[in-house]
Amino acid sequence: MMYRAKALKKYVPFYMFLLPAIVLVILFCYMPMEGLIIAFKDYKMARGIEGSEWVGLKHFRALFTDPNFYRILGNTLKISILTLLTTFPVTIIFTILVNEIVGKRFKSVVQTITYVPHFLSWVVVGTFVYQLLSPTGGVINGLLIRMGILEKPLYFMAQKDLFVPIYLITNLWKTTGYSIVIYLATISGIDTTMYDAASIDGANRFHRILYITLPAMFPTMCTMLILNIGSLVSVGFDPIFNLYNDATYQTADVISTYVYRKGMVESRYDFSTAIGLFQNVVSLALVVIANWFARKANPEYKII
Repeated sequence: MMYRAKALKKYVPFYMFLLPAIVLVILFCYMPMEGLIIAFKDYKMARGIEGSEWVGLKHFRALFTDPNFYRILGNTLKISILTLLTTFPVTIIFTILVNEIVGKRFKSVVQTITYVPHFLSWVVVGTFVYQLLSPTGGVINGLLIRMGILEKPLYFMAQKDLFVPIYLITNLWKTTGYSIVIYLATISGIDTTMYDAASIDGANRFHRILYITLPAMFPTMCTMLILNIGSLVSVGFDPIFNLYNDATYQTADVISTYVYRKGMVESRYDFSTAIGLFQNVVSLALVVIANWFARKANPEYKII
């Protein structure tokens, strides 16, 4: 007991750094959970939560019988899976390429350039993409016409079949820089003597990446993969909302935008809460299942 008290006192400064994050999680993640009961009530703002009538699973039945829901769920899964298949491997490859840059100054410049888009809001990014692909003065249209690929300007953002590729490229450009920081932090913890020993033994650069860098990155890769799998049914609201329009609803509308319309536009707070609860329960189940498979593949790995 005395030992634990001394250890606690020793690490008090670290706990103090952690305290603001804990307070924010409690305030914005746990305290609002009380409102989840709205999903099981016919909520009226004038009556409040306590005065609203209990309806049980009515809103969930309405959700699963809504023909639009399955189209929206399909769009969500399609975009999420394609995002995972493109972003995850590209991030790992790009991290290794950045790590292999010899010049420190050039390496810093590359990291900075790729990291800057992370600080731009999706409102700015969406406006930039619309201007870039605009049929009137857009750079892409002008370039394609000069190359002879297009005869006349094309309104890219109104083409429902092109929305997903545009989203994937834009998301990759914006998020890759932030993701590689996590992997580079893992690589920085590798003992450099391992690379020196491998070089002495005749290992070339590819061998050092294959047998030293990638195995060291594996636990972080598993963690990131599990978190990405957990968000398969929760495509971010901001990127979709700032890129889609009426012409691309059929392929761009996802659960998060559906919740926004039902809750904020139509004021159906009880129904939108039920959708959000369904989404979060599925996400939790996916994280647990993915973690179980990761532990089976590597018994020494554990996140939950």
